[in-house]
Amino acid sequence: MINLFISAIVFGTVILYGAMGEILTEKSGNLNLGVPGIMYLGGIAGLAVAFGYEMSTPNPIPIVALLLSFVAAFAAAALGGLLYSFLTITLRANQNVTGLTLTIFGSGVANFFGGALNNMAGGVGQISVAITSGAYRSSLPWAANLGWFGQIFLNHGFMVYLALVLAVLMHFFFTRSRMGLNLRAVGENPATADAAGINVTRYKYLATCVGAGISGLGGLYYTMDYIKGTWASEGTIEALGWLAVALVIFAVWRSLNAIWGSYLFGFLTWLYFYVPQIRALLISAFHLSDDALQFMVLTRSTQELFKMLPYLVTILVLIVVSLRKKRENQPPASLGLAYFREER
Repeated sequence: MINLFISAIVFGTVILYGAMGEILTEKSGNLNLGVPGIMYLGGIAGLAVAFGYEMSTPNPIPIVALLLSFVAAFAAAALGGLLYSFLTITLRANQNVTGLTLTIFGSGVANFFGGALNNMAGGVGQISVAITSGAYRSSLPWAANLGWFGQIFLNHGFMVYLALVLAVLMHFFFTRSRMGLNLRAVGENPATADAAGINVTRYKYLATCVGAGISGLGGLYYTMDYIKGTWASEGTIEALGWLAVALVIFAVWRSLNAIWGSYLFGFLTWLYFYVPQIRALLISAFHLSDDALQFMVLTRSTQELFKMLPYLVTILVLIVVSLRKKRENQPPASLGLAYFREER
């Protein structure tokens, strides 16, 4: 069971980065459905730079490898956001179509270069950036001495805690800073914000590019921490990217809600894998019969039902939020709409 909570935090952190970046983007009124592709770009850029550095340096320095890959991942993802911004803000292309295209583009580019790196390393799964990956996965030295609490909450790399800090800072940015309030005004009514002297285009560009950079860190974390510095093209990053988009709705566009929501999504994503253990635990603890928990016997069909849980929870939350109709729980009023200054 401890492994289930550890998996929830690891997968939840990937989702949390993607969701925070998209929350920042959507607060400006831009709906970027290219989050999975942007996470791909961040993951492959960080891996490629780390691979190049370790291969070209006899004695790689862990902190240098970490900084190079971190900056590369953020920059590559931000460039993806810049491309999206140019198409949707400057050229006023349809945001939904552009975002979906960016997802396809990002996954294609990442898997192309991931395959090239595999070939350079000698075959699939042969990429080794052990020094860089080890720097990302280094945990607190005394975490193992704190029992189950240390294993679940403290035995993680720094990016888990960086995600929590970013979520808190983002909350204060939106609620306490002048720039944050201006950004929210742009997302709610860009015409009014423009009339008040706020540079709508600049805010939209900055929010989208920085938001994309943050989302890209989710792909970097998955690549460097979860799969330990290699490349896999099985589509997990894309699946987690779509969960990040769903989490934005689940969290009602609040970064603090995204923290517990992401861990819940991570828990539900991996729950099916631990159902047999949970079933055995319930039988031994409450002396239940096998027939009473027959629904927890995993078959091909029930396993797929368990995998649906994160999305079913999101749909349920969306229904509840829609029925309650609280204004503070609704998306920005201009979300997904291009701004035409001439029509102000």
